[in-house]
Amino acid sequence: MAGPLFVAGPRGIRVTVRLTPRAGRNAVTGRAAGADGAPLLKAAVTAVPERGAANDALIALLAKSWRLPKSALTIVGGATDRTKLIGIDGDAALAARLEAWAEALAAKD
Repeated sequence: MAGPLFVAGPRGIRVTVRLTPRAGRNAVTGRAAGADGAPLLKAAVTAVPERGAANDALIALLAKSWRLPKSALTIVGGATDRTKLIGIDGDAALAARLEAWAEALAAKD
């Protein structure tokens, strides 16, 4: 997969997440490549995709995994799709820390 998973820009950090609702457990399950070859993060939540429940569960899961407040994360694209663009309040240093977290996650697989 070419390119970084977490991209820092003038409006914070962006990461693409492929969400699986109605899963057996809440977990970040790894990295993958999207249809266009861009890297994305895979996550699963037990919540159903109704009334934003799966989105809320995703934000809570990511905030806990990254040790960030939930208020630092927003869904900026794909709210009704399985592939979502997540915005994170932060800078390039935080993007580098999150990229290292993702590399450690990939090493466990």
